[in-house]
Amino acid sequence: MKSATITKKGQISIPKEVRKSAGLKPGSKVAILCFTNRVELRPMKHLSEGMEAFLMSNEALAREWLTPEEDEAWKDL
Repeated sequence: MKSATITKKGQISIPKEVRKSAGLKPGSKVAILCFTNRVELRPMKHLSEGMEAFLMSNEALAREWLTPEEDEAWKDL
């Protein structure tokens, strides 16, 4: 198991052995998946085109949909 330290900016460095094993190179994109008890990084090259579109639309919605008024409107659905 490898470890990393989170900086003040919320950044980490992925250990060289892990990057090599996962085929990650400078400029590689990774998906960040957050679960209750873990966080996973997955190389984006393994995601289908449909999944990539979903992730991008999810990010766009998150930017636009973060007001208390919208939370109130959707709380009972």
